[in-house]
Amino acid sequence: MSKQDFVRLMDQIASEIAGDALDDALEAKLNQKFAAGSETFGALSRLCAEGEREGWLMAREAGGIRYGRAIKPGEITGNFSVDVVRMKDVRGPHHVHTTGEVGAIIPLAGAPQFDGKDEGWYVYGPGSAHHPTVAGGDAYVLYLLPDGAIEFTGK
Repeated sequence: MSKQDFVRLMDQIASEIAGDALDDALEAKLNQKFAAGSETFGALSRLCAEGEREGWLMAREAGGIRYGRAIKPGEITGNFSVDVVRMKDVRGPHHVHTTGEVGAIIPLAGAPQFDGKDEGWYVYGPGSAHHPTVAGGDAYVLYLLPDGAIEFTGK
């Protein structure tokens, strides 16, 4: 049942942001409407933990990062794919968000920061690139990719 609840919640969030530009205004909108500490954000945290425990989320592991694509683009969440990773004091592989990225940082232990950002939502615009990094603790990072687009560079 938790997988169905996760899919429904992600559909709600994706529907809310469909058609929005991936910019600071969207980040502010998400941090207001689905703020850290809100019922929705708490449900995301709970459902990620249940999905990890039940094995339908983050079924793979590499380099100290658990990861997996929960929803493919074109399914329930429109053109967004939905991925979840679990990172603890680790730097991930360099990649480019060819169409952008919308994500949520969900702390599990310590005071984790994702790319220097605290708990809550972030938005990276099209063409942005980075080595995703969690420092200071353990966190889920849930992210939506328009068209499921991501390009790993090997850098």
